[in-house]
Amino acid sequence: MLEKIKATANYISAKAGIKCDTGIVLGTGLGGLVREMEILETIPYGEIPHFPVSTVDGHAGRLIFGKLGSKTVLAMQGRFHYYEGYDMKEVTFPVRVMRELGIVNLFVSNASGGLNPEYRVGDIMVIRDHINFFPEHPLRGRNEASLGPRFPDMSRVYDERLRMNAKQIALENNFHLQEGVYVGVSGPTFETPAEYLMFRKLGGDAVGMSTVPEVIVARHAGMRVFGISIITDSGVPGQIVEISHEEVQQVAMAAEPKMTLIMKKLIESL
Repeated sequence: MLEKIKATANYISAKAGIKCDTGIVLGTGLGGLVREMEILETIPYGEIPHFPVSTVDGHAGRLIFGKLGSKTVLAMQGRFHYYEGYDMKEVTFPVRVMRELGIVNLFVSNASGGLNPEYRVGDIMVIRDHINFFPEHPLRGRNEASLGPRFPDMSRVYDERLRMNAKQIALENNFHLQEGVYVGVSGPTFETPAEYLMFRKLGGDAVGMSTVPEVIVARHAGMRVFGISIITDSGVPGQIVEISHEEVQQVAMAAEPKMTLIMKKLIESL
């Protein structure tokens, strides 16, 4: 794996010739942040050695170097999911490559189902903590000390200063920002009413099919993490309706400008 990480990072470095310290992973329907960027270099995933390929609608499948405000960033326009058939080492491989490229700040976004009865469809939630419900752990197997410790601490996964700054940005721009716990599940089915209720009783505020594996690997590597989630459907009893992937994308795209504003201003403050 170490050889693959280095080979992939070397290819990207040679292709782009751009250095930066901040990476962004854009989730379902959230690739529009790229429109705010001055694009410097674009590399389709299919051209990158050892990189998986996105197979889900709403994930463009491109690695983009660009300027976001005054900062140069590396953005993944589309991610990889466990439900696509990839194992956890493949799902999290791009995060390891980012770290090899010198990325120390990781911003992750996703679309999720709301569990908290105070949430509404279209709300934006800053992730304070997570619950890992994936059947495979991304750090399972022999540990490579050069990538991180055998038993990484997870008591402060999501950076508190960035979370506080995000809430201040929302306040200054006259919109409310939720903050809560994200439950990561394998998918690809949306949850049953009983599952929604279970996850809420366990302490979850939102549930989705991504993010947690990437964040675990990022923290294993010592990266600073900020996570944000758009509530695209409700799992609250009495509010549950049949939902499709297309509807999730539509809600995510409608709420995206607020998410983009938070991301842009946070990154400029680094």
